[in-house]
Amino acid sequence: MGTEPAGDGVSDLNATTQNSGQTLAYIGLVLTPLFWAGNAVVARGTVEHIPPLSMSLWRWVLALAIILPFGLPGIWRHRQVIRQRLGSMIALATFSVAAFNSLLYVAAMTTTATNIALINATIPIFVALLAWLLLGDRTRPIQILGIAMALAGILCVIARGDVSVLTGLQAQPGDLVMVAAVFSWGLFSVLLRRQAVPLPALTFLTTQILLGTLILAPVYLVDFLFFSGGFALSQSTALPLIYFAIFPGILAYAFWNHGVHSIGPARAAIFMYLTPVYASVLAVVFLGENLSLFHLVGGLLILGGLILATRTGRRLSRPPVTRLDKGEPND
Repeated sequence: MGTEPAGDGVSDLNATTQNSGQTLAYIGLVLTPLFWAGNAVVARGTVEHIPPLSMSLWRWVLALAIILPFGLPGIWRHRQVIRQRLGSMIALATFSVAAFNSLLYVAAMTTTATNIALINATIPIFVALLAWLLLGDRTRPIQILGIAMALAGILCVIARGDVSVLTGLQAQPGDLVMVAAVFSWGLFSVLLRRQAVPLPALTFLTTQILLGTLILAPVYLVDFLFFSGGFALSQSTALPLIYFAIFPGILAYAFWNHGVHSIGPARAAIFMYLTPVYASVLAVVFLGENLSLFHLVGGLLILGGLILATRTGRRLSRPPVTRLDKGEPND
């Protein structure tokens, strides 16, 4: 009478857990660009009332006020790990919390929305290139095809089906600022894997927001004192800041971090192509704009590109992540 190998049940359980984790990662990565699209739509009506650096700082101050009571116990428990990996944590917070949105808001002052959308669409390219240079990740031909298809879709949406919109673009100072923002996010996404910090998700995110806010504060102070000044606090400025803090802030960053850890930075970055699709829908709902044929064509190209670019094959190499002792409490 044969006996079933003892390890099979454990292997099946681990495989099921891993698959569930990846499913949640994909769901989070689908929601993340929705929150970022909402960020762009809400910011469009707010930037005239709140200076860019003020918008960036105060969204994170509010996010920190919301998340700190839940994350502070974990920070205290894992303070030794945070102290040991403080350099990595500061780098990650700088490129994501402090730099990306600040640069994007500054770019919006001196360039067009079309230019920003086009440059923002290159995030997957930057991430794939940096992942290849820094992590040694290999991009399979089917993924390259998916990237190209999704890029064609986003160009179709941005150009509204008119090629002259693309050929008539002119470089402006804000374009260079937006390139810096995209490069900053690419570095963050890749370093998130290379400089993996063994912390529970809530502890990591709280520390990231705390450090990013501290890094951004002196830059905001200089801008407040010598350049843009402050803004009047009212319902029209407070509500957008609350939205920025919860959705594009806490939730989007939590989903993004989990997605990068689960499926890798290059494949996670492909979901950025969903942002203009979501933005079009939000514009119809809140701004009364109409959907056209180019929205359908572009959306289908983006969806097809996502399917191709996220197809599972031979798993990309991933650096080992030191885990906390099992006796440590999780958050």
